[in-house]
Amino acid sequence: MDILIPEELAVTALQSLSEKYTVVREGALWRDQEKLKSRAREARTLMVRNQTQVTAELIASAPNLIAVGRLGVGLDNIDVAAATKAGVVVVAPLDANATSVAELTMGLLLALARRIPEADRTTKSGAWDRKGSMGIELDGKTVAICGFGRIGRLVAARARAFGLKVLVFDPFVREDSPALSDVSAKLCDRLEDALANADFVTTHSPLTPETERMFNRQTFAAMKRGAYFINTSRGGVVNETDLMDALKDGHLAGAALDVREIEPPDSRSGFEELSNVILLPHIGAATIEAQTRTFETVAGDLDRILQNQPARNFVNFALPRR
Repeated sequence: MDILIPEELAVTALQSLSEKYTVVREGALWRDQEKLKSRAREARTLMVRNQTQVTAELIASAPNLIAVGRLGVGLDNIDVAAATKAGVVVVAPLDANATSVAELTMGLLLALARRIPEADRTTKSGAWDRKGSMGIELDGKTVAICGFGRIGRLVAARARAFGLKVLVFDPFVREDSPALSDVSAKLCDRLEDALANADFVTTHSPLTPETERMFNRQTFAAMKRGAYFINTSRGGVVNETDLMDALKDGHLAGAALDVREIEPPDSRSGFEELSNVILLPHIGAATIEAQTRTFETVAGDLDRILQNQPARNFVNFALPRR
C-alpha cells in the first residue's frame, strides 16, 4: 500500500490522494501495536495524528516505509531519531496551527480574567450574580510565556495588543533576538524569575525529557499568589497532582487546560469540580483553517515523496534515504 492511515480521520484532502495511490484507512489500528506492525510491513508511508505511536520497533518492522506524515506539530508520538537512522522522512506542518493555538490561548486568558465560564453557568442556572462574576482587566498585567517558538511569539504579539507586559522564558532564545524586541518582551534567564512576576503564565513548550513535568510543586510555588496558569502545549509538561494542590490551597486563582497528561483522561481528576478551572478536549488546532492547512500540507508532501520529489515541510531531511 502507498499510504496507511491507522487512525480515524475525516480528511477531504485524502480524496485526491486516493485517486492516485492505494490508501488504506483502518481507524482503530493504532490500538493494536502488533497488528499495526503487521500492516505497516506493506506500507510505503504512514499518515498519523497523535494516537499512533510510531516507535523504533514499528519503524524497524516496516522495510518499505519511506515517510511518516504527522497531522500536527507535536512529535512526541514519533521516534524521530529512529526514523532518521532508518532513512525515513518525517513530515510535519510546523506552522499550520500556530495561529489557531495562539488565538485559543488568548481566549482562555480572557475567559479566566473575566470569569466567563462561571458567569455563563450561573446565569444559565437562573441566577444574576454580577458580584460573583467580578474579574480583572488584562491591561497593565504581566504574562509569562514559557516557550518562545512559533506559537509563543504569536501569543506575545496578541498579548501586547491587550496591553499586557510580556516576560519570556526559553533557554534557546538569545537576549538580542529580534523576536523579543518586536513585542517589547523581556527574556528571563530562570523560569522562576518569569513565574514570580507574572499574573498569567502560559506554556508553549514541546514535550521533551527536559520539559516533562517542568510545572510541578516547586514551580507552582514560585508563581505569584493569585496568578493564572494556561496550558495549550502538551499535558506531560505539567504535574497535574501538583497543579490541583496549588489550586485547592488558593495559591493559584485559576487554570485552563486544553491538554492533559492522559488523553482522554481515564477517570475524573477533580479538576471537573473546580469552578475556576477550564477544561477543553485538546482543541488548539480545531479550526477549519488550521485543519485545512494541516491536511493539505501533509498530503502534498506525501504526494511529493511518493513521486520521488523532496518534501517541503520535513523535520529531518527532504528525501528518503533508504
